[in-house]
Amino acid sequence: MAGEMVASLHATRAWDALEPKRQSVIIRGLSKWFGPEQILDDVGFSIGEGESLVLLGPSGSGKSTTLRLIAGLETPDSGEIFLRGKRIEHLRARDRNIGVIFQNYALFPRMTVAENIGFGLRIRKWGKKKRGEVVDRLLDLTGLQEQRDKFPSQISGGQQQRVAIARALAYEPDLLLFDESFSALDPQTRTGLRREIRALLRKLGIPALFITHDQEEAMEMGDQIAILNRGRLEQLGAPDEVYNDPQTEFVATFLGAANVVEGAWRDGFIALDCEQCLRAPRPAPQMSPQPGPQLGMDRIKMVFRPEDVTLGAPTGLVETPHHLGRGEIIDVSFAGATESLTIKLLPRGYTGPPPNSHCDGGPDRTCNLVIKAARTKWEAKRLRLAAGSAVSVGLRSYKILRG
Repeated sequence: MAGEMVASLHATRAWDALEPKRQSVIIRGLSKWFGPEQILDDVGFSIGEGESLVLLGPSGSGKSTTLRLIAGLETPDSGEIFLRGKRIEHLRARDRNIGVIFQNYALFPRMTVAENIGFGLRIRKWGKKKRGEVVDRLLDLTGLQEQRDKFPSQISGGQQQRVAIARALAYEPDLLLFDESFSALDPQTRTGLRREIRALLRKLGIPALFITHDQEEAMEMGDQIAILNRGRLEQLGAPDEVYNDPQTEFVATFLGAANVVEGAWRDGFIALDCEQCLRAPRPAPQMSPQPGPQLGMDRIKMVFRPEDVTLGAPTGLVETPHHLGRGEIIDVSFAGATESLTIKLLPRGYTGPPPNSHCDGGPDRTCNLVIKAARTKWEAKRLRLAAGSAVSVGLRSYKILRG
């Protein structure tokens, strides 16, 4: 179906001659209060021509409010919204030329697919012939020609989504907004449709903003991801940047699984609170480590992904840039292509001589430090592990979080 979705439009349309990439949408200092509660606090981002930006965050983070402010369904208390160089925050929703695809699609049940697509053109007083030409092109573009005379109740959820998108495209919008538009679909349909819509948007070069709480959807759909938390923008960047280089603990733990471990920087080593140690450069000033209770100690938080953990036989050092010591497998969970493990790090886990006095936990020290690890099925075959197995634990990489 993806091939059908990106069939070219044989017409003189704005999207046939794509403009050079530029900032199509600019949001500056957007804030919104509902009574005594501030929903958005100085949010800003931009979307380039033909780009897709995903607003990601938990419930109550301000995602839907941001979309409604851009669409003109709410009025900001402060801030500016630019669309193609024109300020629009003062304009009515119908004057902004923005297409919105809602979660329930908002299709008219008594209209056919073709009538739903052409509805916006009809109320804009387009002639019947010109309206029919646009509807035909959009039916071809979205692969819906065979469904043109059916009613919404007679087509699938994925096809209803395509109708909603075609209807939004009919009047040549400058921006498309998707309000959790895939959440009502079953997982298989949702995955396939996301790819089709992504290909369609790239073909047409229309900027889009997606609202979602689905992390997988955000990683797949976005050229940029903006993570909101309690109305503030925590981090903005490309999906790989946000995932691999989180700037806050919230981003690290919200976008994918992450281990966040507290410890102290001591004399060229990071000593975890449970006495595991690894050699590390001194945290940069912008990391803002907190002074520890003893002279020469800086409190830090270290984050690493489960796939950053390496495991080896307990009798030696695992091949890794950063050695954590020994651990005991608490749980193993098989998930097809990957295997997830829960590991308890053991006290005095360093298998060689302690690197300095700070890393010698003593013979009777206990440890409650538990981390998550992930392995490919091939790694799992090379070293079989089960609950109770002893392992040597290391890290491929890690990041020190800002204070």
